[in-house]
Amino acid sequence: MTMSEQARAAILTMQNNEITEYYIYNKIAERLPGGDNKNTLLRLAAAEKRHCGMWEAMTGVHSEPNTLRIHWYNFLARVCGYTFALKLMESGENAADKTYAKLAEEVPEAHAIAVEEEEHENALLAILDEKRLQYVGSMVLGLNDALVELTGTLAGLTLAMKNTGMIAMAGLITGIAATLSMGSSEYLSSRSEGRDDALTSCMYTSVVYFLTVAVLVAPYLIYGNDQYIEAMITMLVLAVLIILVFTYYISVAKDLNFKKRFLEMAAISLGVALISFVIGIFVKQVLGIDM
Repeated sequence: MTMSEQARAAILTMQNNEITEYYIYNKIAERLPGGDNKNTLLRLAAAEKRHCGMWEAMTGVHSEPNTLRIHWYNFLARVCGYTFALKLMESGENAADKTYAKLAEEVPEAHAIAVEEEEHENALLAILDEKRLQYVGSMVLGLNDALVELTGTLAGLTLAMKNTGMIAMAGLITGIAATLSMGSSEYLSSRSEGRDDALTSCMYTSVVYFLTVAVLVAPYLIYGNDQYIEAMITMLVLAVLIILVFTYYISVAKDLNFKKRFLEMAAISLGVALISFVIGIFVKQVLGIDM
């Protein structure tokens, strides 16, 4: 087929993407037990290989996969779940739409491949049912509660106590007690709904809650006793980073609006922290207690 150098270069890039994603889908599918999810990934892999073959017929060049990209998405799939990894991979290809549109002017077959690929992948990725994503509600509950309660508690204690060691001790006691309380509440709530996975739901809520507590209290254990303001600022920065990372994960995995959810969670957590900080100053003045 006669084509310009620009078109040929674009097709070679597409060709490499297709063969790379073929290996990514297959690699992740290897670790899954038989079932709908495994079959979905194998179907996606087969489609990628077929598209690669169509591009190869035009270029006459055999493509080797990008091994670094294969390892990266396989790593993400292990750590963050394959739904997140695959949806992140597909979202990174949105820029390819313009390339397909421009390429179709010179290579008409490109339009058909682009349409088929988008429809096929969107339909199949939508039916992925990863177990850990069934407990997103429990994780969000644990994270939100820990962020709101602990940022507020630690901010309030900062000016009331003015001692990082004492603040850390009070924060840990409060955090551990709240973790047990939140976990048991989630368990009882799930049981009352007749769910068989009440214990699993409880564990997701408790683990996320406790990890959030540990991260938020950490600055008060690291800074010196008189560096309580620095510790509080670090704690608030960490709270925003936790919200950023978790919101991004949920937004990609569940196809939700990232900006809206991030601003909402950040505003609530920081707002409660500010109010609690003011309450800490007020209570200290009213009670006249100096620690």
